[in-house]
Amino acid sequence: MILACDIGLKRIGIAIYLNNIILPLEPILRKNRNQAARDLDLLLIEKKITTLVIGIPESQSIACQETKKRILFFCNLLETKADKIFIDEDYSSVEASKDLNHLTGTKKHLAHKDGKLDSLAACKILERYLSSLNASLITS
Repeated sequence: MILACDIGLKRIGIAIYLNNIILPLEPILRKNRNQAARDLDLLLIEKKITTLVIGIPESQSIACQETKKRILFFCNLLETKADKIFIDEDYSSVEASKDLNHLTGTKKHLAHKDGKLDSLAACKILERYLSSLNASLITS
């Protein structure tokens, strides 16, 4: 079973690959990094996850490099035995935000605030991972 996450300072967006379908799950709301790591570990156990796909910025900007350090530090707090795969998350939130264009201003704002956008970004990260698997099968 494969789960992807978009790790942020306030929320962790979650998506799962289930029966060949990518589904967003409820995000984890962060009170602190230890609580968030425990919550993610419990979810990984509950869903019997064997592969954890983690979005990580590849941009060389200073801000992205700081984010990358925070994500790697957070991942070291996880006790999971699942394989950890890092995938470029650049622009995943922008892509996910486009999927919310049908919403009105208030509902769109709420999706940003309650973490739905973060879980949609996790879906984009999971899509990228699955595409990379398919590409490697084609070139093999």
